[in-house]
Amino acid sequence: MQSEILAQADKENPSFQVVEVTRSNMSLITSWPPTGPVLDSRWLGTSAGAEQSVIQAGDLVDIRIWDSQENSLLTNAAEKSTVLPNVQVDADGAIFLPYVDEVFIRGLTPASARKRIQEKLEAIVPTAQVQVSLTEGRGNAIEMVSGVARPGSFPMPSRNYKIFGLIADAGGISPTLKNPLVRLIRQGSTYEISARTLMEDGRYNTLLLPGDSVIIEEDYRTFTGIGASSRQTLVNFPKDEINALEALSLIGGLYDVRADPTGVMVLREYTPQQLSRSASRPNMQQVVFTFDMTTADGLFAARKFQIYPDDVVLATESPLAGLQTLLSIVNSGVTTTQRSVAAANAF
Repeated sequence: MQSEILAQADKENPSFQVVEVTRSNMSLITSWPPTGPVLDSRWLGTSAGAEQSVIQAGDLVDIRIWDSQENSLLTNAAEKSTVLPNVQVDADGAIFLPYVDEVFIRGLTPASARKRIQEKLEAIVPTAQVQVSLTEGRGNAIEMVSGVARPGSFPMPSRNYKIFGLIADAGGISPTLKNPLVRLIRQGSTYEISARTLMEDGRYNTLLLPGDSVIIEEDYRTFTGIGASSRQTLVNFPKDEINALEALSLIGGLYDVRADPTGVMVLREYTPQQLSRSASRPNMQQVVFTFDMTTADGLFAARKFQIYPDDVVLATESPLAGLQTLLSIVNSGVTTTQRSVAAANAF
């Protein structure tokens, strides 16, 4: 396989591009576009919000009205206050009050809503005093979907509610997730970041908005390890970025007896839109990067070479291993023949 792949480099019309990776050309290879599913680099930075909750459509408000006047429209002689419980804010952001009709309170804090309701009541009950308490509905909450100890709907305690606080309220990220990713869905747009990057920088502690949904799940990006390595398997990315040396480590390293350290390869496929005839981009869709791990130059280059999702890391087999396999087959055949002759002579 190794000789077949390397022979393409000398053909006039090769079917794929072969690139030997060295320290001298690493800067050029680094400028080539990434491939496979790449983490969305967009993430919303932190900011400050209001310390009080803001009333939204679907919320419930309890309204208590106090009035000391005789023959009040809203209270009776025995009780100087009346309660209107569980008044829902409709889709237009209004509530209905007897003798007043609609009062629009969406977007107001409970304190501002109290003042507005009291102003509306002054025309019919000049001495009325109002108390308002808020029970937030789902439209005023954050949905924590998965990846935490306690997923569910979390009412916003204030307009300064941030993602660190939400994760803490939900019991923290599940320790069983490998390199968990945090995904924020807001009004049809999706933003994602690795949990490690999120927690390491306070600038990513984004301010949440009513109706946001947060999903935490294991990193979905993988690469494949095949050939003369200790493990031949599909490998999940354990962190945001891994290099070729780390990829070899993740598949158990080169198999001592079979592997050829001069023939480590990474197979990668680019899209037609990523191609160019200039050296700053690949010129063929399928590219094979080759490494010589017996030299310091090859080792340093492998340490700088980034593995992308859907790459195939191939450890080719040593020619000596192939010869040993052939000799083993021949020896096995000779031994079988000798046993057959010995058995025939015995009869």
